[in-house]
Amino acid sequence: MSACKDREQDPRIEGIASSIRVVPNFPKPGIMFQDITTLLLDPKAFKNTVDLFVERYTGKDITVVAGIEARGFIFGPPIALAIGAKFIPLRKPRKLPGEVISEEYVLEYGTDCLQMHIGAVQPGDRALVVDDLIATGGTLCAAIKLLERAGAEVVECACVIELPELKGRERLNGKPLYILVESR
Repeated sequence: MSACKDREQDPRIEGIASSIRVVPNFPKPGIMFQDITTLLLDPKAFKNTVDLFVERYTGKDITVVAGIEARGFIFGPPIALAIGAKFIPLRKPRKLPGEVISEEYVLEYGTDCLQMHIGAVQPGDRALVVDDLIATGGTLCAAIKLLERAGAEVVECACVIELPELKGRERLNGKPLYILVESR
């Protein structure tokens, strides 16, 4: 893990980066899994992670923080509470009761889908999309499309970790992406 170049001066970033465990060959051979559970076990690193996002988005008129299942649910709610925005869970199929809208997306090994309650987002809402990690960008792209179809303006995406070699940032069609650490 390394701190992002424009945030290297913030001493909190190194503590966040060093608290993330890399698990080789999980969930399958060749994958270097970025495990944030070790970050969550470190109250200082966890607080610093949330604080950095809150500092960035305070005063930006964000009205919606949309967290992607499941690890976006860890970081999204405290950010939403701190900046005075509503939190919207973006879930896998058949997890939300009531009427939903869906967005399918392509993965390296098939397809998946994100869903959101109808009416959770209003036209004109300003949304922040939160997840723990960006790899190929497929999940973030689906989240952006889902929110925009409902009339929200996606202001930015925020992730703790980026795997730059997978070029997910390039798939976001110019949508801003804020990350704290890069995987090497």
